Amino acid sequence: MTTAARKRYLSDNPRFLAALFMSPAVIYIIALVGFPFVLAIVYAFTDISTGNPELDFVGLETFRRVLADPVFREALWNTFWFAVIANLLVVVLATALAEVLIKDFKGKWLVRFLVLLPWVAPVSLATITWLWTLDSIFSPIDWVLRELGLITENMYWLGRPGSAMASVVAVQTWRIVPLAAVIVMAGLIAIPGEINDAVAVDGAGSWRKRFQVTIPLLAPIIAVAVLFGVILTISDMSVVYVLTRGGPTHSTQVLSTWAFIKGIEGGALGQGAAVALFLLPVLIGITAVVLRLARRREVL
Repeated sequence: MTTAARKRYLSDNPRFLAALFMSPAVIYIIALVGFPFVLAIVYAFTDISTGNPELDFVGLETFRRVLADPVFREALWNTFWFAVIANLLVVVLATALAEVLIKDFKGKWLVRFLVLLPWVAPVSLATITWLWTLDSIFSPIDWVLRELGLITENMYWLGRPGSAMASVVAVQTWRIVPLAAVIVMAGLIAIPGEINDAVAVDGAGSWRKRFQVTIPLLAPIIAVAVLFGVILTISDMSVVYVLTRGGPTHSTQVLSTWAFIKGIEGGALGQGAAVALFLLPVLIGITAVVLRLARRREVL
């Protein structure tokens, strides 16, 4: 086979073209995700630290130290509740927002633009804005509440355990709702018009239509939105780190922030890697459950 014929054969070969065009993405994923992941596994079974960079294998001892740490147990518990509460709020608000955004009204493009701003804005910049908004002394929220006579002293949103966790959940919900709303809105638009016409002929009210028709049809789409929300909530450390750094007294500490604080700031690279690896089974378990529920709903 001549060189020209070989080139022509390769240019017409779908397997070769698929491998060629997929290779940059595969190389990128391996370099950005695969290598750090393997390195984290190696570190987790050693006692490596910034003071002792030697890879001395210690087996499961690093994991035993992590599990014996009360801060880790609190971070694990906080991560669970943080993800559950935030994504429950995301589902409710995103569904309501999506139903509003599919309506025809003046200025809809502006409303959609404003709704998407929290998602397209850099997370660190947006969180710093919330940090100023929730400031213990100069919070504009406190000023408004004082002017309305609802409070007499500052709320110290980020200085008390309960209000600090509520603030973190609220900011994370505010950030994820736009993405979930766009996903749900796509599902609402995809519902056939014949179904809505049949429901109207049947005389169903808005609440009956919503809970007996719309939401059941949207269940697989909502499951996808929940999956994205859970992954973003559990794996992202920016909101918690910028707002509270896990405080006060570790009351808002989550696994992602504790892994960074323990491994990078504290220098215990092995323990930080072990904490980060606990995110993997949590994410895999949640992903499997959500996808199974979504698939079962599609079958029904």
